[in-house]
Amino acid sequence: MKLFDRIRRFGKDEDGAVTVDFVVLTAGVAIIGIAAALFFQDSLASLVSTVTTEIGDYNTDLTNFSFDTTGTTD
Repeated sequence: MKLFDRIRRFGKDEDGAVTVDFVVLTAGVAIIGIAAALFFQDSLASLVSTVTTEIGDYNTDLTNFSFDTTGTTD
């Protein structure tokens, strides 16, 4: 009878149930995030390439740039 009592108590014990819930929830969120990243991978690569090209088109040569330190405005 002791074995059956232990099995019955084990089935009714809810310790750790919340932890299991959060582990399952976290795994689900991670899987959805990975799936979204894989789904949008091509379009994101195209967007990154376009933004990189647009940024590269700007002249970023700042050798002749100076701040106005006189405090006057023209």
